[in-house]
Amino acid sequence: MPMAEIALSELARAAGWPLPPEIRAIALATPGETQQLAASLGDALAGMVGGQPCLLVPSPEDPDTRTALESLLRGRFAAVGHPVAPRDTSHSLRWALRLLALAPHRPGPEGRPLFVDDHLSTLLLLQDEPLAHALAARWLRPLADLTPRQSERLEVTLLAWLEGGGAPEAAKALSVHPQTVRYRMRQLEKLFGPGLRDPRTRFELEMALRSRRLMAQVRRQYARVGRKARAAATDFRPLGVDRMARVNGL
Repeated sequence: MPMAEIALSELARAAGWPLPPEIRAIALATPGETQQLAASLGDALAGMVGGQPCLLVPSPEDPDTRTALESLLRGRFAAVGHPVAPRDTSHSLRWALRLLALAPHRPGPEGRPLFVDDHLSTLLLLQDEPLAHALAARWLRPLADLTPRQSERLEVTLLAWLEGGGAPEAAKALSVHPQTVRYRMRQLEKLFGPGLRDPRTRFELEMALRSRRLMAQVRRQYARVGRKARAAATDFRPLGVDRMARVNGL
């Protein structure tokens, strides 16, 4: 919550927790190991925010800090916020929680924590999904009359061309012949006109295409999670009354 720095310092002093210059928030998927992780870090605060377990850890200007966090959180589903001043801790936590919600849950010993620092552009594009939809609808309108397959092919080609800077680079990224990219780009030039040569238009198009791709990835992820949940519910077989009685020794 917003708080004056002097009040924050007084609370930290009363808690016996030296207020660091910068803090990172860590959002955890499950609360079971929160206290254990806090003890391992030594100078972390553990708590719950909106029912979500989290940690606050000092984040000094030291490259070893990230390495230590990666090692400690390996194999756990967690998201680490960006370093902020203590008064802005809620921002670090907000984006860590958002990243945790967007990312697919891949538990296991090889799992790695996610760092907000590595996903800033993704979080920026998806911070307001209705606005991202409006952006895509505004700039990708010339593709609206194509079949879904045609539209997808041209979208992928245009994004690769914008990211790579030319047909050879786009062809390499898409594993197709450069002539294929040039043919598709001629189609795109007919649809979008001279705007493809305008830097601002190219910037807006790249944002629109990236937003649409990211939103599709999020939808697929949520669909997979939903299917797994339904499968688990289908596989669950409650014990009958007679079976429960035998289990309870009756």
